[in-house]
Amino acid sequence: MSTAAAPARSGQVLADLLPASRVRDAALVVGGAVLTGVAAQIAVPVPGSPVPVTGQTFAVLLVGSALGARRGLLSMLVYLLAGMAGMPWFAEGASGAAAPSLGYVFGMVAASAMVGALARRGADRTPLRMAGTMLLGSAVIYALGLPYLAFALDLSASATIAAGLTPFVLGDVLKAALAMGVLPSVWKLLERR
Repeated sequence: MSTAAAPARSGQVLADLLPASRVRDAALVVGGAVLTGVAAQIAVPVPGSPVPVTGQTFAVLLVGSALGARRGLLSMLVYLLAGMAGMPWFAEGASGAAAPSLGYVFGMVAASAMVGALARRGADRTPLRMAGTMLLGSAVIYALGLPYLAFALDLSASATIAAGLTPFVLGDVLKAALAMGVLPSVWKLLERR
């Protein structure tokens, strides 16, 4: 019996290369949620913002790309629901439903599904497509996170952008650059096998 991964085919994401089973899917979904929770603890406070810079966004977008839309979505729903139920794995060990940054987590759920769908179409196979995928995923996170932040803290549009977007753009560009190297490199290594 061989445990070698099958060759990659069009329409696959990295998780599809593992032997298929419900146990595999459950482990990947839970593992993606745990990875995101761990990455959220890598946090740097931003002066003047209730939202820290974290590794959470990078993990979410990698999980969505590697697992695909369905498993990525389920993984982030596990992350969201467990965090809202009290698991202290949102940014800086937070949990619950009252955080002004919870909108970003809602955005992460949607973004993981979107980048997973794009990855299934090959968006994770080249550095340039992966960078675009990461930037689109980040845009989805902001599209849900910023209005929630504005509503939760009663901020004006300019104050919301200053507290919830501007301090994070450089970090998002760096995360996209890192992703440009990670997933396409994994695919290249697998193709050489």
